[in-house]
Amino acid sequence: MRDEGGGRLRRRAVLKAAVSAALLAGVGTGTAVRGAGPASANPLWNALYQAWVPEIFAPLPDPPEHSEAIVIGSGFGAAVTALRLAEAGVQNSVLERGSRWPNDPWREIFTGDDLPDGRGFWHRTSFTGITKVPMPCSDFGGVLDVTEYPGIDVWRAAAVGGGSIVFSGAMVAPPRHLFDQVFGGVVNYDELDSVYYPRVRQMLRLSAMPPDVYASVPFTHSRVWDQQVRAAGYEPQANDSIFNWDVIRAELAGASRASATASRSNLGNSNGAKFDLNQNYLRYAEGTGRSAIYPGHRVDAIGQDGSGRYVVTVTKLAPSGQVLGTRTLTCDRLFLGAGSVGTSELLVRAQATGTLPNLNEHVGDGWGTNGDVVLARSVSSLSMTGGGVPSASRIFDDSGMPLHLESWYVPGIPVDTGAIASLGITLDPTRARFGYDAGRNAVGLSWSRAAQDQVVAACRAVDQRVAQADRSLVNYTPIGFDAQGFFTAHPLGGAVLGQATDAYGRVIGHPGLYVMDGAGIPGSTATVNPSLTITAVAERNIEAIIRAGK
Repeated sequence: MRDEGGGRLRRRAVLKAAVSAALLAGVGTGTAVRGAGPASANPLWNALYQAWVPEIFAPLPDPPEHSEAIVIGSGFGAAVTALRLAEAGVQNSVLERGSRWPNDPWREIFTGDDLPDGRGFWHRTSFTGITKVPMPCSDFGGVLDVTEYPGIDVWRAAAVGGGSIVFSGAMVAPPRHLFDQVFGGVVNYDELDSVYYPRVRQMLRLSAMPPDVYASVPFTHSRVWDQQVRAAGYEPQANDSIFNWDVIRAELAGASRASATASRSNLGNSNGAKFDLNQNYLRYAEGTGRSAIYPGHRVDAIGQDGSGRYVVTVTKLAPSGQVLGTRTLTCDRLFLGAGSVGTSELLVRAQATGTLPNLNEHVGDGWGTNGDVVLARSVSSLSMTGGGVPSASRIFDDSGMPLHLESWYVPGIPVDTGAIASLGITLDPTRARFGYDAGRNAVGLSWSRAAQDQVVAACRAVDQRVAQADRSLVNYTPIGFDAQGFFTAHPLGGAVLGQATDAYGRVIGHPGLYVMDGAGIPGSTATVNPSLTITAVAERNIEAIIRAGK
């Protein structure tokens, strides 16, 4: 069986290598393709995608004209909302613009960072990652949307399961004192710590990396990382992770295609190595019979009609981007879970165009990057480092701007570089506001590069301290590879709890409208990855909403 699987992988690799050059030549720079419209995306690539992942090309179901509740998005906050509403007897329709991707232990469902294709990106024709090397790809409805604003790129999901498909799996509770500083008493830390963090950990089966995985070859970089920070006087703390360690053990044993042990995560794990939301909250919601998920449905606008019902304008999209139709749906209650950018866009546009006229002045405010910075230092002695994805550990430093560094892997480079990567997350107080451009019917923001430079400098100082303490062999600073802050994968804010909404996500001015995702978080989750806090706050908020009946 193992040899047969390996043969399939080799044949697929040969096929992909053989056609890639010709296909990319057909795509060119992508400008003409994008200008001609999504329906004109390269047909050769589309044929390959259909052969590789036929499941996402199946006919898309249509949501009902009217639902008791509509949930927009299918990430952490939205998935919690769908399940808890269904358990409370509330029929709900979940609208997701992206596809519903399957998992398979041997097939290449998702593409990789090293030689990505259109499965990786939401209707882009090139992508520049942390290697700073532009990579061409065909225009397709892939899993990662890269939204470009002046001063910052934002990486966000476009798939059923939202961020759980494309994140690196670390789910960490923030330090209490920093959480209280950020949330200002709107959310009680003790309540999260005693009830909702444990609930999420149980639902998502979170756990630290087991010793046998930690000791394996792909996680050599994790052990080197810990050794280096100890040499600098830090004691690493274990990170809880959403990864399924049995799937990773299968990779190590050759019983599954390598994915989480081969630097794959940002664009999905084909074998289901991440215990993503399709395997828990969303599956449980559907299992009640009162929640249905509708992929390929992009929400373009929201409003409220004269009867008080909410109106949702949707475009139905094929994976190629072809428009299959547009519809107007209605619901009694509308739950926004499209992520910080998606939810904020809908609210800011609705306020500006008058479809939700009673929104207050705080809509669009309080957006931040969670202080993200990607870092790299070198090994301290000649050794291979491996490509294991799950983050084993982290350190905290408050000698300057408070921050955590987490052990990370190096995505996008198919060879062992000897680099030891970290993700830095700072307590950055910088905030931006979304605005509306009537001429383009577009919502956007600008991010302060000066503020971002301060965040990078704070993380660089700690990482260089570690590098010097353990005498790293190579200094990456001259080539600009040591610290990068040109993007965030953790956008937060835009409809902040206690400002645009009440303390539980009820949008002020429009009863029956709720913010259930990262848009409600005030720009930061206090120096840690936001997924655990977003999910726990969603559990807290939907419980209060259901209990109150509104």
